[in-house]
Amino acid sequence: MSRFYYYLISINMVANIIASVPAILLHYHNDGAIISMLLSIAAGVLLVTLYTKFFLKYPGKTLPELLEKTTSKWFYLPFVFLLAVLWFVAGLITLITFTFLLIRYLSPEMPIILICLTLILSVIFGSILKTDRIMYTVEMIMIITSPLILFIFFKAYSSKSLNWDFVREAALYINQLPNWHSFSACFFLFLGAANLFIFNRFFTDKQKFGFRQIMFIVLISVGTLFTTYFIPIGFNGFEGINDLVYPWISTTDSIRMDYFIIERVLFMFLLFYLGIAFLSILIHWHAAVEFLKFIFKLEKIKYKDKVIGIFLPLPIFVAISLYFVTVLTEYQLFQYSSYFYDVLVFIFPGMILLFTYINRRMKNEESSPEN
Repeated sequence: MSRFYYYLISINMVANIIASVPAILLHYHNDGAIISMLLSIAAGVLLVTLYTKFFLKYPGKTLPELLEKTTSKWFYLPFVFLLAVLWFVAGLITLITFTFLLIRYLSPEMPIILICLTLILSVIFGSILKTDRIMYTVEMIMIITSPLILFIFFKAYSSKSLNWDFVREAALYINQLPNWHSFSACFFLFLGAANLFIFNRFFTDKQKFGFRQIMFIVLISVGTLFTTYFIPIGFNGFEGINDLVYPWISTTDSIRMDYFIIERVLFMFLLFYLGIAFLSILIHWHAAVEFLKFIFKLEKIKYKDKVIGIFLPLPIFVAISLYFVTVLTEYQLFQYSSYFYDVLVFIFPGMILLFTYINRRMKNEESSPEN
């Protein structure tokens, strides 16, 4: 598979390490979080495999284009609009989370509206770029930030402050029954493959996806979930870990760089992770804009021969973001994020049925005598 495919998969996983996912997992640390993680890996890898194999059959095609060919207008227009809402909300959760993080740890005196608006302006116009330019931007930022973030993870694993006894104590709770909220939060990490709904237009060449590629995804997911859950416990202890609002922030604040110009790892971690958050929002909102372009034919809306339709969703995105960042509290954000993840567990596996229907209709169309 192309390296760009792995960017889509890994960004969704890595971006949520310091978002609401670890807080949800650690809240249920003695109530089935571990077995939920294991189950989510099995279900998530299966979902990634099925999604990838489906889109490999139709190189360069987006899901809206396939729906337009195989389903009726009364179905695919509302359905694609639902997808636009889901992708916008996924990006919105990351945006509000990082706004709260910045105001809590980096700029406590700055108005929250100004912080949120700064983040929005850095990403909003990028979301209307062409898909291939989005992918090249993703690669450039990944090349810059990934080595540094991996180095911070290395520092965490090799730190003397990491108490493996706490990790072993946490692992003893593997015999608990799975918890639904923990499972859905972990399952969300695997939904990066769903970005192929739009980004499959970038993959026009034939790709190979077999056992080695699946094992690589399993390796990434196990490493991500282990790091997300066990490392904060190793630094902060097993008891009372669910009281931390941002467990990974507390964890990185326990790490020092003795021979570097900035001693506290927390500041570097936040800044580098801001790049990953930027990519996550960019990908989600680009997909949301593309869904809306398909429904409302925004590229046909012109003023004096200039296309202005593609700009129409942007003020709506900004207004909704600024509204929610001012009315939500951190507790409500985690609570509503958990509900959002719960809903996705039903929607995305259900799309396998839709893919089966599309495959059947496409086969019938190819075997039709008219073709």
